[in-house]
Amino acid sequence: MLFTNILAAYDGSKAGTKALDKAIELVKLTPGAKLTVVHVYDFPRFYIADGFAPVPTSINQDFYELAERTAEDARIRLEEVGVSADVELAQGAPAEVILDYAKKHDNDLIIIGSRGLGGIREFVLGSVSHNVVQHARIPVLVIK
Repeated sequence: MLFTNILAAYDGSKAGTKALDKAIELVKLTPGAKLTVVHVYDFPRFYIADGFAPVPTSINQDFYELAERTAEDARIRLEEVGVSADVELAQGAPAEVILDYAKKHDNDLIIIGSRGLGGIREFVLGSVSHNVVQHARIPVLVIK
């Protein structure tokens, strides 16, 4: 089965970089395939007693600038290997945003890096890749 509308989730991590490289490899092997890279970021929230405490604007700005740099890293990598792809920046809960994006854009494959959380931590926290795999309606390739 050929995948022609691939979504790669990229977070700048080692596993995320491997996932991007695998997406590039797959697109190069599939004539006419389209690749979109999405980097999802979220602003920190601090919970205090009855609600969320306001986060200083400067901290949110730092998170946004880091997200822009991460997306730019993906653009540079794509340029280095001569692959044309859209690189999108999206804000929100990563797994949810990735799944919504794939549905809205009719992607037929999601490629994502595994965080490699183990045992209790993954059970308690859940990982982005785990949540994407559990809820996706299309194939998901998890890269370790």
